[in-house]
Amino acid sequence: MTVWRGGLRWTGQLSGFDLRGFMSVEKSKTGAILPGACIGMLGGGQLGRMSILAGRRLGYRFRVYDPSPGGPAAMVADAEVIGAFDDVAALGRFAAGLDVATLEFENVSKAAVAAVSAHAPVHPSAGILAICQNRKREKTFFRDNGFPCVDFRIADSEESFRRAVEVIGFPCVAKTTSFGYDGKGQRKLEAADEVEAAWASFAGVEVIVEAWADFEGEFSVICSRNGRGETSVFPVAENVHRNHILHTTVVPARVSREAGAEAVELARAIAERSGLVGLLAVELFRTAQGWLVNELAPRPHNSGHYSLDACLTSQFEQHIRAVCGLPPGETRLLSPVAMVNLLGDLWANGEPDWAGLLRNPRAKLHLYGKTEARPGRKMGHVCVLAGDAETAFAEATAIEAALRLCP
Repeated sequence: MTVWRGGLRWTGQLSGFDLRGFMSVEKSKTGAILPGACIGMLGGGQLGRMSILAGRRLGYRFRVYDPSPGGPAAMVADAEVIGAFDDVAALGRFAAGLDVATLEFENVSKAAVAAVSAHAPVHPSAGILAICQNRKREKTFFRDNGFPCVDFRIADSEESFRRAVEVIGFPCVAKTTSFGYDGKGQRKLEAADEVEAAWASFAGVEVIVEAWADFEGEFSVICSRNGRGETSVFPVAENVHRNHILHTTVVPARVSREAGAEAVELARAIAERSGLVGLLAVELFRTAQGWLVNELAPRPHNSGHYSLDACLTSQFEQHIRAVCGLPPGETRLLSPVAMVNLLGDLWANGEPDWAGLLRNPRAKLHLYGKTEARPGRKMGHVCVLAGDAETAFAEATAIEAALRLCP
């Protein structure tokens, strides 16, 4: 096991390293966890990294738990504990003495959350995680609470899969109910002769069959909520995907004022109904009939990265404020902005031309410190601020296209 402290690497048994030196249990009269306290971060990726950097400016300290050493979050944390997410004993040692814990991805087991919860509060809760980890529970939550979503059926055998597809009709989308992201575990069906091969591709796992949404665009809204029920909502973001991975986010979204207000209130209602403490990204489809809720992510979200440069308060600072019980910061948009993901494909011919990118004085580069670039891997992002959304989008996509052309 490896622990990182102040940039120094220490290897050995956890008992040989006193983590209590990182602790503070100072709280306000309202129960808020004050700066100086230690926050545990489950997950060592870029979302954890950017959350930690935001929290550091507020004066918090951080300990990261991840199976792999030296990830993006560990580079900026006070300490890192290495362990599998099913290692309940290691999770308990990680959590001992923390003031609060949060996460940067939602596929953390109930047992793992329980192990950490025995030592410190965990936000978001196991209940919200359970909803967001499983598409069956997620869609059922939408339906049962009156939130608009596509029609769906669940299948766990070839026979039930055929019945589900027959009821939903073509085209439809079949997805694994668990552990799917960035288009993984999904398959679109156009005709009956595709059903047998589609079921075989899922290898017998439970799937959800969803009606195809004939949408005009993909959007998202990020909402925060603290333990006192104070909510704050970020501007609606308009998203463009390539190969099921988010490529570009544009804010303000190109929707009417009325439609934008509806999306914001929908996100707020979902956060409140779920009992959220933390941050929630609500992914939406815009159709001719109105909004459809697609998915939830109970954490900072790729489509909220624009807030680092273009909002008075970033989604990452808001995340820390919410889990610590602090009042939310103002989310006002300071400038139209476009964000483009920088994937590992850009490294195919060597290090991209960062100097060339930064010739645009309104471009803000964010690299995550990952040491290995792989196709489809999120290595960083760039935001471009401009006087209007169209200009920001055009300049951001031109920057990414130029990086692709670099020898």
